[in-house]
Amino acid sequence: MKRILVIGAAGMIGRKLVARLKKDGAGELMQQDVVPFEGGIVSDLSSPGEAEKLIAKRPDLIFHLAAVVSGEAEADFEKGYRVNLDGTRYLFEAIRKANYRPKVVFTSSIAVFGAPFPDAIGDEFLNAPLTSYGTQKAISELLLSDYSRRGFFDGIGIRLPTICVRPGKPNKAASGFFSGILREPLAGQEAILPVADTVRHWFASPRAAVEFLIHAAGLDTQKLGTRRNLSMPGIAATIAEEIEALRRVAGEKAVRLIKRVPDATIMRIVDGWPRNFDARRSLELGFRPDPSFDDIIRYHIEDELK
Repeated sequence: MKRILVIGAAGMIGRKLVARLKKDGAGELMQQDVVPFEGGIVSDLSSPGEAEKLIAKRPDLIFHLAAVVSGEAEADFEKGYRVNLDGTRYLFEAIRKANYRPKVVFTSSIAVFGAPFPDAIGDEFLNAPLTSYGTQKAISELLLSDYSRRGFFDGIGIRLPTICVRPGKPNKAASGFFSGILREPLAGQEAILPVADTVRHWFASPRAAVEFLIHAAGLDTQKLGTRRNLSMPGIAATIAEEIEALRRVAGEKAVRLIKRVPDATIMRIVDGWPRNFDARRSLELGFRPDPSFDDIIRYHIEDELK
């Protein structure tokens, strides 16, 4: 039976991925996170020696989802590099020293790209991030490519769009308002919008994110060639288009709960983010986006509110 290790299993995507793997009967599951959670290993991947313990049973497939989110990585420089970069390198090094070749699926981010942008960003566009989080992810992508090239593991990095609608309470991600202006009104609560309606961004639902991970795990990586990291397909939408989708799905009452409170710090971060992608490479490899932004909202209602 295949052994599967999910690092960052207590996070939102991690929980949904684990549920899907269990439903599919995918194999023997091992789950890790830094926060206490039921049925998992509690450890800090960024502490020396912890990665070695996690791979002691030589898992065949490793999903690396653990990370400090964008806003927190920008606010706490040392923590961002310790968790997002050191933790990743400790894992890669532990696998190398164990001398076996598992499949590694690494969640990267569209934050590896920085302005100025073309109309649509292809996989060949320059990686020049403008945030600490994006820099940490870009370095990790390079490590994944090199360790795969050297045959230490079989790696694939998937750059996730901004996940929307994120359930639960707001986190410290600078992108949190993209979900907040939908999630809170759908729950009958006021939401704060800190940026202009003209801001455009790249989105995928939690459902799509889990499908990306599952598809990546089963993909023949020889089809990637030497380019081991690729941008996932998504939906490009402005804030105004988000709000119109909310109006179509939930009505004017929900839209009226959005309160505009400009935030210069968040706007500055968002200005350096990509807005649209040419995802033909991932589409050719079988990855699929959400059908529409209306569907993204409906998925949230079906999965979290019913």
